[in-house]
Amino acid sequence: MTAAKQRSGELWVLMQTRRLGIGRNPLRRPSDRLESMLLWCALIAALLMLPIGAATGNAVRNTLDASSARQRAALHQVQARTLESAEHEVPSVPGDVLTVIKVGYVDTQNAERQGYTTVVRGTKAGANVSVWLDSSGTIVTAPRSTSDDAAFGATAGVSTVLGSWLLLWGLFRLARVPLDRRRLRAWDAEWTTIAPRWHRGQK
Repeated sequence: MTAAKQRSGELWVLMQTRRLGIGRNPLRRPSDRLESMLLWCALIAALLMLPIGAATGNAVRNTLDASSARQRAALHQVQARTLESAEHEVPSVPGDVLTVIKVGYVDTQNAERQGYTTVVRGTKAGANVSVWLDSSGTIVTAPRSTSDDAAFGATAGVSTVLGSWLLLWGLFRLARVPLDRRRLRAWDAEWTTIAPRWHRGQK
């Protein structure tokens, strides 16, 4: 690291510590101290949002797990055989690896039936696939897996934290507007007082 970069880093750290109100500064105005207090409050609130976001993610995951468990208890999983081939199907959009084909299966009443389910492209005719049936024996969407519930919970937790941080940042920036106006008025008043004496000293 060059001396210039090191000095630049030290100045940045010094500037941030002063912005947080750390250290004595005789030039600090009441508006500056108020801004530092607001910044500290925002930082503390941002840190508190981490456990809140984790709790939110866990709550969402537990709720989804309970819902998935109820679905699995009400549905029946059986083996079906594909009646069509999905080997040569071309996806309509890039990355679409799933398609819907007809399958044959035996429902819980031992009746042979046919229906449609989602399979991976490339599945051959006559392949065995798992399907979920409702109480009437009709193929329905499979319940969410525990990994899906965990992913939804993690997304909810992260979204809560990031959303709260964005809101705190916006509120802090909004709170600075009247403080900046007050500082500008104070600077104008001081310059009005000092400028004539400064101009006289230049003559």
